[in-house]
Amino acid sequence: MTSSPVQSPLDRALSLSISADHQGALQIAAHFVEGAPANPVGLFLIGRTLSDVGQQELSASACQLAIRQAIRSGNLPLALAACRELERSGVDAAEFLEEIARTFAKGSENLVERRVPPEITMALPPGTALEETGAALYARVERVIEQAETALAGVSDLPLLVPPQVLFSSLEADALSSLMTAFQELAVDTGQILIEEGTPGSEAYVVARGELEVRRQSRDPDVEPITLARLGSGALFGEMSLLSRSPRAASVLACRPSVVLRASKEALDEVASSEPTIGATLAQFTRRRMIDNLVRTSSILGAVRPAKRAALLERFVTRTFETGDKLITQGEESSGLYLVASGSLSVIHRSDADLSDDDLAISKLGPGDVVGEVALVLRRPSNADVVAEHPTVTLHLPRDEFLDLIKAHPEVLAELYELAVKRDEETRSLVAQEATDADELVLL
Repeated sequence: MTSSPVQSPLDRALSLSISADHQGALQIAAHFVEGAPANPVGLFLIGRTLSDVGQQELSASACQLAIRQAIRSGNLPLALAACRELERSGVDAAEFLEEIARTFAKGSENLVERRVPPEITMALPPGTALEETGAALYARVERVIEQAETALAGVSDLPLLVPPQVLFSSLEADALSSLMTAFQELAVDTGQILIEEGTPGSEAYVVARGELEVRRQSRDPDVEPITLARLGSGALFGEMSLLSRSPRAASVLACRPSVVLRASKEALDEVASSEPTIGATLAQFTRRRMIDNLVRTSSILGAVRPAKRAALLERFVTRTFETGDKLITQGEESSGLYLVASGSLSVIHRSDADLSDDDLAISKLGPGDVVGEVALVLRRPSNADVVAEHPTVTLHLPRDEFLDLIKAHPEVLAELYELAVKRDEETRSLVAQEATDADELVLL
C-alpha cells in the first residue's frame, strides 16, 4: 500500500468546505492567503466557500483573483474551475474564459516548453490563526482579498509564460473555448471514488488541484489492490470512455482533498458536433493515450526498442467489438493479431459446435493482452473461440501484414512464439483434464 500524502492547510480547508464547515474553511484559507497572496488555490477556496454562504460579491472578487493567478501559474484546469465558481456567484465569466483560451490555445505566444511545478505542501504562515466568526470573519476576509489584489497588481505587467496543457493546447482558441464549456467543477474529499473498476464509464476528468490514485484489483483476491499511478494537477484520466463503452479498467480515488473538472461523453459529443476539429483532436488524443497504455502493459510492444515502436504501431488499425462479437473462431485461420486496448475477452474451447453446455472456458483477457498469435505463429487453425465479454477496443494487425512485421521486428516473433506455445499447451492440458473428469463420471 502507498503512504498517504502529508495534509496541508489547504487540504484541511478544502475538506472543511466540502463538509459544509464554512467558517473553519474560511478561517484557514484566509489566514493562508494572508501569508501567500499569490497562491491561486487559497483564493479559489475563499471564493468557493463564500459562494456557499451567500457572500456572492466577496466570492466574485476572490474568484477573479484566483482565475488571474491560476492563468499566470500555468494551471488551466484550476482557472476554469474558478470560472465555474465565478458563474455560481452570478457573474459572467466570458471575459476570463476568452483569456484562458487565448493564453493556452495552440499557437499562443504565451506557451513555452516548461513543466508546472508540483503543488508544494505549505504550513500556515506564522501568526495567530483567524478566530473571527460571522460578520467579523467576512470583514477580515474582505481585507485579506484586498491585500491579495494589491500584491498581485505588482505582477500584472510581467511577461505571461505558461506551459502547454494536455489536450487543451492542441486546439485553436475558438475550439478550446468550445471544449471548455463541456467541463464542470467537482470537489472531492480524501477517499472519494471517482471511477470504480469494472463499472461502465461515460466521463472524462482533469485534475485542477490535489492528488488522486489509480488502483487495479489483483487477480488474486487475497492480494491488496495494485497502485498504478498518482495523478496531480493537469492530469487527464477516464478518457478511454470517450472511445469505448467497456467497463473501467481501474479505480481512481482521491488520496487528498482535490478539485477536478468533469465532462460527460454527451457534453463532449455535443461540442465535437458543433466544432469538428474537437472531435478529430479528441480521437487522435485518445488513440495516442491508448497506445501509450499498451506500450506500458503489453509484453509484445515492450520487446521492441522504443525508437521502433511508432513505426510498428502504424501497421495496426483500431477495431471495436460489441458484446458477444467473435474475434476468432475455433477451427478457422485467424484474421490477424489483436492487441486488447480496453474491454474484456473470453477464450472458449468448443468440444462440439452443437453442444454449448460442453464449452470450456480457457481464460479471460484484458488490456495489454494479445490474441490470435497461436494460429499465426504455429500456422494452424485456431484452437478456441475468442469472444468479447464487453464492448472492446483493439489494435488489429491483418494476417497479410504479419510476415512483414516479423521480418522487420524479429524480436516480436520470439515473444509471440513463446506465448503461443505456452497458451497452446495450457489449452491442451485443460481440454485433456476436462475429458478425464468426464470419463470419471461415467457409471458402468
